Amino acid sequence: MTDPAFDDATLALAARIFQLARDGDADVLRQMLEHGLSPNMSNDKGDTLLMLAAYNQNVPAVRVLLDHGADPDKPNDKGQTPLAGVAFKGDLAIATMLVAHGAAVQGPADGGRSALAVAAMFDRVELVQLLLDHGADPDARDGAGSTALDAAKAMGATKTPAVIAAWKARA
Repeated sequence: MTDPAFDDATLALAARIFQLARDGDADVLRQMLEHGLSPNMSNDKGDTLLMLAAYNQNVPAVRVLLDHGADPDKPNDKGQTPLAGVAFKGDLAIATMLVAHGAAVQGPADGGRSALAVAAMFDRVELVQLLLDHGADPDARDGAGSTALDAAKAMGATKTPAVIAAWKARA
C-alpha cells in the first residue's frame, strides 16, 4: 500500500534516486544534490543514499554524497552503518573515504556489531588494520558480549585474529 501523501510520479522519482545511488550514477546525483536533494534521504528501510552507494561499492557516488554532506554514521533501521556495510563487502577505498569524512570506527552505541567485528569475521585484513589504526577498540563488546576477535574466531577467520593480536601486542 502506498502513502496517500505521495502520488505515483513522486514515488517513481524516489525509486529512481535510490537506484542512482545503487548504480553509482555520480553525475546525476551531483546535479540533484546541487538542486536541493537531501544527501541523507532514506528509503522505507532506513537505507540512505550513502548506505546504498557504499554497499554497492560505487566509489564516485560515495564521494559525491560525502562531498555534499551525507552523514557517514546514519544507521538504517537495523542499526547498520555505511562503514559496517562496507566492512562486509570488503571495500577498502570506500572505508577509507568514510573514515576520512568522520565515520565512527568504534561502532554503534546500541551494542550492535561494529565495523571492526564485521571486517574481522570476514577476514578483511586491510579493513581491520584501517579501523584499528583509526581508533577502533578491539576489546569493545557488542550486545552479546563478543569482541571482534570472538566474532572472527566464531566465523572461522584465518588471518584477522593474528592481525588483532599483533595490534594489541603493539598497543
